[in-house]
Amino acid sequence: MHTNMPGVVPPEIDAAAWANAPTPAGLSADEGAGYEMLAATYRDVYYSLLMASRPQTLTGLSDSPVGLATFIIDFDRRLRQVMVRTFDGERTGLTRDDVLDNITLYWLTNTAVSAARLYCENKLNYFAPKGVTIPVAVSAFPDELYVPPRSWAEKAYPQLVHFNKLDKGGHFPAWEQPELFTQELRAAFKPLRASVAEAS
Repeated sequence: MHTNMPGVVPPEIDAAAWANAPTPAGLSADEGAGYEMLAATYRDVYYSLLMASRPQTLTGLSDSPVGLATFIIDFDRRLRQVMVRTFDGERTGLTRDDVLDNITLYWLTNTAVSAARLYCENKLNYFAPKGVTIPVAVSAFPDELYVPPRSWAEKAYPQLVHFNKLDKGGHFPAWEQPELFTQELRAAFKPLRASVAEAS
């Protein structure tokens, strides 16, 4: 399995971040940075609480292309920063057409409201370990909701086969940084391909 938003946050760390508590003592520099990002994400999750409570009332997403565009551009602080830089002419991996294509795809298929239902139907903590025992690869992109420290990934995934921190990219790396994402997938599964080749 490959992930860029891994469920590796220890329960006591998650509870402290949700409560907006100060950074717990005894964390490494990477763990402290991961904690700070997670706490900032929890302070900025109003969009997910809205989608989790009443996704079918988000009619502006299907009644108005401007309402849909506004929501998509503004719902996530880090992604909004990437899109603003894109529209300001900075090369971020995305183009203006990429942003407009994404909005148009939701609009033409009328799937924004049904996509919001994920937040209502999911009953698991997104960031908590799930007891995954298969081989796992983690790509840590700097603009993700939080950057997982390797120490948490190693505890959550006993068969961690790849862990890499990248210089750019965020929550939607296949869209934002497709070349980097592809390189990560290839690197992540190279050891598994090698072991399959040796076995045959």
